[in-house]
Amino acid sequence: MAFEKVDLVIVGAGASGSVYASVLAKAGKKVVLLDSGPDWELSDLISSEIWGRRVKPAGAPILLEGKNPMGYAAQAGWGVGGATLHYFANFPRLLPTDFRMKSEHGRGHDWPIAYQDVAPFYDKVAREIGVSGDAKAEEKWRPAGEAYPMPPMKTFRNGDIWLKAFESVGIAMVPAPVGMNSVEFKGRPACIYDGWCHVGCPTGALANPLVTYLGEARKAGAEVRAWSTVTRLLTNQAGTRVIGVEYYDDKHQKQVQQASVVLLAAWSAQNPRLLLNSATDKHPKGLANASGLVGHFMMSHHVANTWAMFDEDVQNHMGTVGVQYMSYERYPKTSHAGAFGSSFVTAGFALKTADLANARGDLFGGELADYMKRAARHLAGIKTFGEEQPAAENRLELASEKDQFGMSLGKLTHSFDQDAVALWNANLEEGLRVAKASGAKEAWSARGAMPTSHLLGGTIMGTSAANSVVNSYGQSHEIPNLWVAGPGIFPTEGASNPTFTIFALSQRGAEQMASQWGTLTN
Repeated sequence: MAFEKVDLVIVGAGASGSVYASVLAKAGKKVVLLDSGPDWELSDLISSEIWGRRVKPAGAPILLEGKNPMGYAAQAGWGVGGATLHYFANFPRLLPTDFRMKSEHGRGHDWPIAYQDVAPFYDKVAREIGVSGDAKAEEKWRPAGEAYPMPPMKTFRNGDIWLKAFESVGIAMVPAPVGMNSVEFKGRPACIYDGWCHVGCPTGALANPLVTYLGEARKAGAEVRAWSTVTRLLTNQAGTRVIGVEYYDDKHQKQVQQASVVLLAAWSAQNPRLLLNSATDKHPKGLANASGLVGHFMMSHHVANTWAMFDEDVQNHMGTVGVQYMSYERYPKTSHAGAFGSSFVTAGFALKTADLANARGDLFGGELADYMKRAARHLAGIKTFGEEQPAAENRLELASEKDQFGMSLGKLTHSFDQDAVALWNANLEEGLRVAKASGAKEAWSARGAMPTSHLLGGTIMGTSAANSVVNSYGQSHEIPNLWVAGPGIFPTEGASNPTFTIFALSQRGAEQMASQWGTLTN
């Protein structure tokens, strides 16, 4: 069947796509979102590791390679809501230094915008979907802005037990900003602190798209089409504009959705895969890729986990998976001697049975059973996220293998460089110092494989087609009605969780798209 042409087609109904859908539908545009998975509702979000596995993808249409292959299942989404269906809603922001790393340190890239350009959108997002935290306390590290609309979340012993130890090594901890309700907000209930955020919050207390932007978009008339897998972007004969997308529906029938504007808002590795797979004689290297940069500069955070066993009951089943405390004290790029990059320090998060077991992956049988009994009430952890530098060789390419729709799989190659490894080690060592100062009776570092968290880059923003794929709004330099959204447009990653910045940049981009609509569609 033929669908009528719409104003905007959005590929992916996750964090960034839902913001654009809300802004553009409210501006009176006809918007369709296509998502390759099911159309989840809050009642589908069941607080169980086994049931909760459903909202995460089974496997990537992407081959994961390199020295530190990117984790996929926990980092990507499956279905409407995307990865933000099961994210922890940590809402720290990037700091001014992140936007000018090249000018300040001769490393990585500068952003084509500054912190000041994004700051008003951080405030706007907080007002719109609700953030709990203490903005004043954060201002020792960042420029002043609006207060958060809700007070900080409740804390538990699993967070409070670390505070004196952090102070002893010179790390000031403050309440973490989170996209969760410490009190009722806009008709959504306050959090009940049962720690099941990672499999999706069924109450609406956590700001996932279903109860925020996507709900608003639907109210304003946007259509969400689930089980719709986009395989190709279509261009006009001259190759100067995109005219729509080709996709396979729930019956595996090929469909076309024509649109005046196309927004790619899928996972950071899927967007370049689609651009490369949409090559034509006018764009032999793929769309928006005259620079040859599509798929390059893919980045991930590394995570230094430190675990400790305490004598007292640390209430570790209580709280949220999003953290209770955070610090930017190690955020300056040269905080650790012999390593380069920012670190973002966090403490206080709920643990479930699987987390207890994973904290000691080396134990089996009777030893594991004994440990689990102790860990059940006495284990607590701290996590430090670390920055990796953008490297061209961390990249997404097309593989020769095909998926069920005949589309080339992506091949994502990711390796941490020596700076990232040095920073990870420095963060693990500091974590152990904190644990020893905390009075824990035993403490250990999670060494093993370096964890990867959050995938960014691949369609980076910059000043021109010579150094980037899109401009600061996410508009492709080469094809004005082709836009990209999400963490894929970040030219550097900082060290803090990216979602607050994803929402802020998407709000900024969507407002620009709405205000420039006439020039995009003529």
